[in-house]
Amino acid sequence: MGIVAGLDSSPDFTRIVVCDSDTGAVLRQGYAPHPLESPEGGGRPADVDPQAWLLSLGDAAGGGLLEGVQAIGVSAQANSVVPLDAQGNTVRPAMVGGDKRSQVAAADLIDALGGREAWAQAVGSVPQTGQPVTKLRWLARTEPEAAARTAVLLQAHDWLVWQLLGRPVRRTTDRGGASGTGYWSAATGGYRPDLVELALGHQAILPEVIGPADAAGTTPEGLLISAGTGETQAAAFGLGIGLGDAVVSLGASGSVMAVHPEALVDQYGMITSLADATGMHLPVVTTLNAVRALRGTAELLGVPDLESLSELAMKSTPGSHGLVLLPYLEGERTPNLPHTAGTLAGLRRESMRPEHLARAAFEGMLCGLADALDVLRGRGVDVRRVFLLGAAAELPAVQAAAPALFGTQVVVPQPADYAAIGSARQAAWALGVSQGTLDPRTPPVWQGAVAQVLEPGEELAVGQAVRQQYVSVREQTHPGAL
Repeated sequence: MGIVAGLDSSPDFTRIVVCDSDTGAVLRQGYAPHPLESPEGGGRPADVDPQAWLLSLGDAAGGGLLEGVQAIGVSAQANSVVPLDAQGNTVRPAMVGGDKRSQVAAADLIDALGGREAWAQAVGSVPQTGQPVTKLRWLARTEPEAAARTAVLLQAHDWLVWQLLGRPVRRTTDRGGASGTGYWSAATGGYRPDLVELALGHQAILPEVIGPADAAGTTPEGLLISAGTGETQAAAFGLGIGLGDAVVSLGASGSVMAVHPEALVDQYGMITSLADATGMHLPVVTTLNAVRALRGTAELLGVPDLESLSELAMKSTPGSHGLVLLPYLEGERTPNLPHTAGTLAGLRRESMRPEHLARAAFEGMLCGLADALDVLRGRGVDVRRVFLLGAAAELPAVQAAAPALFGTQVVVPQPADYAAIGSARQAAWALGVSQGTLDPRTPPVWQGAVAQVLEPGEELAVGQAVRQQYVSVREQTHPGAL
């Protein structure tokens, strides 16, 4: 078919990959940082002029990178709102990322609709500080003049697609991006304009949700632009995950998501019911504490980095000589214990050694993520293998413990620009459908990620015993929390 490009506009940079549309082989790559000032202190996000995304895109595409490209797919950071006035101009800078300013707004919205279960039933998620719906509530309360002028609501990837197409009258998004807003339901496939009004104080124009293989349009130069999607959905598509697969992401906080044929409604709000980039669903469970628990332990033990902590942990044995760390250092979302603290249990004279605490930190982090996996399994989600992402996935202590604690095969993909690759794959799909060579229900088959495959093997029984030790401490400390 030719060559296609995928663009990923993350919070800090733009990456572009140019791929063979038949195989997915990466032919060329581009990169440019966003020309942004660093965010202010106190955990506040940067309010970003979206023009910075366009400048970064132009720099990343320099040097003839897109020569010969027939279609482009766009992914961008989730939890972003670009408020436009009736003329299509930005009312204020885009609001991006997790936003502690919105904590009160999230609580207000939950109460205003009648509680967490009401939100879960309405849109498959409970308002969180980063979500667009919560940002709108904050805007209405804090900057009422800007809120009053807001006539159109776009997310980052919607805005970039609209700009690439020359700012047409029609504005589009995809199921994946829409499902993260807090005012579109993956279960019903429709917007809840009443929730926009509840948050913003009035109605606003929302982008048309188009199908996974649909084109958003064609540029005057004849370049096809696909629907685009959120960064999470694009990365899942780039990895090539399908039914039976889960993805565990190890950042400061952690997330577990899996492909499922239907939307899940969770009355407790632990599951965020996203749509994916293929027409399926992507339920997500988040933990607040993943690698931050490792970094805290490294600081406590006085070791310089996570590689040293891993080396120390490998001197211990499974079960950490009875030490169990509940790693709830920032409170926790899964289980829902926002005001709790971490717990270190099982202290005995023989267990009070640095290597055992190091091992307990790795086991505690992974058991917390296994709890999140079990939330999905408990709702009928099939998990036959787990893709483990993030720099910490390369650590020997993580790789030694994860398969047995998760109770399944673990796949550690080589680092790559999976969101950009997923965007390119979407572009190839839309291009193939437009040319009549691909089915709109079946995405192109691309070569899978190069990965290391780890099996639980003989360690499975030991790992499950360690997991049970963790569950026992959690139940004693926080009865009925999960």
